[in-house]
Amino acid sequence: SRRPRWGHGAGPDHWHKLYPIAKGKNQSPIEINSKDVHYDPSLLPWFVGYDPVGARTIANNGRTCKVVFDDTFDRSVLRSGPLTGIYRLRQLHFHWGSSNDHGSEHIVDGVKYAGELHLVHWNPKYSNYAEALRKYDGVTILGIFLQVKKRWLLADVIGAGGM
Repeated sequence: SRRPRWGHGAGPDHWHKLYPIAKGKNQSPIEINSKDVHYDPSLLPWFVGYDPVGARTIANNGRTCKVVFDDTFDRSVLRSGPLTGIYRLRQLHFHWGSSNDHGSEHIVDGVKYAGELHLVHWNPKYSNYAEALRKYDGVTILGIFLQVKKRWLLADVIGAGGM
């Protein structure tokens, strides 16, 4: 039997046929409407601890750039927020388009961004990433929108907490 093809080739409209959990509120990509978003004071802040030494491979397959990390122990992790435990960083990859006004998978208030970074994490309560993919709480992905600017200023970096 053929393995399902992940990505845009199979299309998100068809993912639920092979993975029923990917239907309805669990579907991706999504459009976020800020008027429908509400603050939840019970959520804890996120904690991220990423060790760049854990990067094992970097590859560009023509559609994305992907970095795979050593996930054999809790070297690079995401926890807290809505998560009930630690999630290990498996890989990161990018989505981009042919112009700076689209490329992100997700949309906020009707706006697409130039690109999107996905940090893919898995729950180590499962024996491996493949098993975690089949579980409701097995994988979590942190998405970060990317914008293109004509010129970066040091004030932009400092203002964003980068220095």
